[in-house]
Amino acid sequence: MRHPLRTSAGLAGAVLVALMVILAIIGPPIWGATAERIDSAAILQGASAAHPLGTDNLGRDILARVLVAGRLSLTLALLATLIGAGAGTVLGALPSVLPRRLGRLVTGTVNALVAFPGLLLSMFIAVVTGLGARGAVLGIGAAIAPGFARLTQTLAASVAKADYVAAARMLRVPRRRVMTRHILPNIAEPLILNLTQALGGALLALAGMSFLGLGVQPPSFDWGRLLFDGFSRIYATPAVALGPAVAVALAGIGFNLLGDALANAASRKPTPARKARLRAAPDTTGLGEPAPEAVLEVRDLTVAFPGGVTPVRGLSLTIAPGEIIGLVGESGSGKSLTASAIGGLVPYPGEVSAGRLRLCGADVRELPEAERRKLLGTSLAMVFQDPMASLNPALKVGGQLAEVATVHQGASRAEARGRALDRLGHVHIPEPARRARQHPHELSGGMRQRVVIAMGLMGSPRLIIADEPTTALDVTVQRQILRLLREVTDETGAATLFISHDIAVVGELCDRVVVMYAGRVVEELPVEELASGAAHPYTRALVASLPDMETDRSRPLASIPGRQPSPAELAEADGTAGGCAFAARCELATARCAQRPPLVDHGKAHRVACWEA
Repeated sequence: MRHPLRTSAGLAGAVLVALMVILAIIGPPIWGATAERIDSAAILQGASAAHPLGTDNLGRDILARVLVAGRLSLTLALLATLIGAGAGTVLGALPSVLPRRLGRLVTGTVNALVAFPGLLLSMFIAVVTGLGARGAVLGIGAAIAPGFARLTQTLAASVAKADYVAAARMLRVPRRRVMTRHILPNIAEPLILNLTQALGGALLALAGMSFLGLGVQPPSFDWGRLLFDGFSRIYATPAVALGPAVAVALAGIGFNLLGDALANAASRKPTPARKARLRAAPDTTGLGEPAPEAVLEVRDLTVAFPGGVTPVRGLSLTIAPGEIIGLVGESGSGKSLTASAIGGLVPYPGEVSAGRLRLCGADVRELPEAERRKLLGTSLAMVFQDPMASLNPALKVGGQLAEVATVHQGASRAEARGRALDRLGHVHIPEPARRARQHPHELSGGMRQRVVIAMGLMGSPRLIIADEPTTALDVTVQRQILRLLREVTDETGAATLFISHDIAVVGELCDRVVVMYAGRVVEELPVEELASGAAHPYTRALVASLPDMETDRSRPLASIPGRQPSPAELAEADGTAGGCAFAARCELATARCAQRPPLVDHGKAHRVACWEA
């Protein structure tokens, strides 16, 4: 509140709103008796010392009635706003959790209501439900709802694409719970700000309804009713209409100024899918026998999207227990999409195909949906580059970790919380009990990354996929996270797929290195051969671009000329047509590179796809 109150408009709005609230509280007890006292000797008097705003047709003091009417006016405005905001919020959030057709129906309904004039809608509802305060409140609430629905729909559409919402849907979390726990809490701030502005509009609208005779009926009275009663005398004694008019105007201005100031202050702060279909590859021959000891075995993995775009093509990979494999390459080479395909997280309309995709000895493609979700939920842990994409900012850290144990392992709340605290301590988070009660934004970047690793360890993962988990961290925290990954791998015996574009980090942490370029594996080699034994020109160029203590600082840093082709540019025919994707940037390219080289053995545990290697 301190920032919006620094502006003159925000301060004025806050003062006016505070005065109106105080008036609503103290008005009836202090001036209630005066407002109801009938004086036949003072009927229809003008302004005087005894009656500053005059009297009505029963001799009642109008000033006292204006002061008392504040409570009913504000109460009715608040009720109408809450009804409109509640109905509009639910209506706007439904498309993000309903099936597509029902979501379109709700969206069309919202669009139609927004196009309908609000005043006519409120008057229609008021007439149908009956004249009086109830009809006016329902009418104004119905007029407010479409605006809230449109705002909620826009905000929910952006939040619904977050990874934690996609994960909740994968876990078959009920739609109501997805909406109340994952979507609405994360869009609450702009809705609350809009609520303040809507309250001022509702106050003016209700006064207008009462002034037209559709709102509050005698013997009750609000500001609009008092304005209606005094309007017939406005030319003879204008003071009788001046009081309620000023009260309505000041209250409306106050709420709108405060709402605008809060919205402007909030706008300066940083603001916090369907899965692809998995199918077998058309040709699964020539794959050999499955590796019985491998934690992960992938053969001919391909990820395709409509329009001939294939970001990952024919990738094969095997990871043994306790082994850390580094997957490296430039941005856009298909590393993260490979990890998403293994974890079943490729967004629709992507299509994942594989000749073999085995995790912990089970072929993921052949498992029923329930068993596949259980296998991926308990045996696979994924650590993403941005932990805030995995953590729900509206929920506390401990509850998010405990959810893994309750959903996948059937643990009780107490057991799940105990395991969550144990896992937080396991990844060297100090004071785990206190940290578990905090929200993600209260933790540092390195600590949030540790929380995500702890979340993966809530089960008993056999495979850990770490997708550039140290990119956004400083070098000190980066080293701590790398050491933690090595400790976790050594202790649990899990296989780890470490994805990075930093060849130095991979060389420090990993046992083997798989190099990707333009969606394909171009080289696979032991990490000890990375610095001096790389055979593919692309791998050698990556190593050469890494400066060391002996690098001549007077010369420009080494770089790879040109750019990596996009997946759309690599749409190719069957077989080996299309050539080597790196040929345009390669100094060793020859006419033979017009044909794509196969990935072949190049020594012990070393494979390379290059004609000149």
